[in-house]
Amino acid sequence: MKNLIIIAFVFVSGILSAQTNFEKGMEKAFSLWQQGNTDEAENMFERISNAEIDQWLPHYYIAQINSIKSWNLKDEAKLKAQLDKAQTHLDLAKAISKENPEIMVLQAHVLTNWVAFDGMTYGMKYSGKITELYSKASAMAPNNPRVLFSKAEWGIGSARYFGQDTKPFCSDIEKSLELFANFKPESEFHPNWGKERAEQVLKSCN
Repeated sequence: MKNLIIIAFVFVSGILSAQTNFEKGMEKAFSLWQQGNTDEAENMFERISNAEIDQWLPHYYIAQINSIKSWNLKDEAKLKAQLDKAQTHLDLAKAISKENPEIMVLQAHVLTNWVAFDGMTYGMKYSGKITELYSKASAMAPNNPRVLFSKAEWGIGSARYFGQDTKPFCSDIEKSLELFANFKPESEFHPNWGKERAEQVLKSCN
């Protein structure tokens, strides 16, 4: 009996240690990112993803970093390398956390990167998929502010492109800010971004 207790204690201690290492690594990665050391943060997230194979969050943030770096990029080879990397890690995140609205939103962002780079080539290819992703995420998580905001921002861009009224989407941006005010992420490491961007988009609406 005593041996079983010792074994159980060692096992639990090992789990707690792993969790602590994960938390320390994530805190370090976020700290680097906030300091503007994006490449170092990405490298840290990669190390965490290699060590914590059942965690989707490191893959999510690697994909997000590469998506963010790709906005307004004109070098197609560099864009492709970054978005291919983003897609690889999104696929890994999906394999760990299936039917996840946060991952769906980020997937839509990565596809939007391609549309923003070359609308003539990628608009027809990805627009339907982006709309589908937002519709599915919205049905699953109607009170997630990132889902509502990102869906509305995509709608604004599409409406402007086709010369249509953006007011209904601007109204959804306002609603998303109400959701942001009350949103509580599952943990300190779960996605909690978007409020500042939503405020900027609402100003452009007005």
